[in-house]
Amino acid sequence: MAMNLGPGSHANNEPDVMVEMNTTPLIDVMLVLLIMLIITIPIQLHSVNLNMPTGTPPPSAPPQVVTIDVDFDGTVFWNGEALPDRMALDARLSATAALPDQPEVHLRPNKLVEYKDVAAVLASAQRLGVTKLGIVGNEQFVK
Repeated sequence: MAMNLGPGSHANNEPDVMVEMNTTPLIDVMLVLLIMLIITIPIQLHSVNLNMPTGTPPPSAPPQVVTIDVDFDGTVFWNGEALPDRMALDARLSATAALPDQPEVHLRPNKLVEYKDVAAVLASAQRLGVTKLGIVGNEQFVK
């Protein structure tokens, strides 16, 4: 019985046993799976189908704008005209809300006005049905 003592003593000149795993078949299988995955993924279109109108658009008129200013002491101005009380504001807001094509209402509060005065105008506009309402002049509040 012969004993292998090291690399120099080969009794039968047999090659050493290979202990590393052969990864070539594994890589081949992974490449085949990757190619199958790429082929089976549906092609995605990077476009959105839209139904665009044809012909020339009708002429559009510029929107009518109503400006409501709230001064620092709570005085409300309708297009530059001071309103005597809340009833006058409510009457004008209800007349504006009753129009078939409502004008845009731009609310421009003063920087020093109390919030309750602005909130009262907003609540009146909402209660009376004004739908096109926006607050303008916010750049004065940036520090």
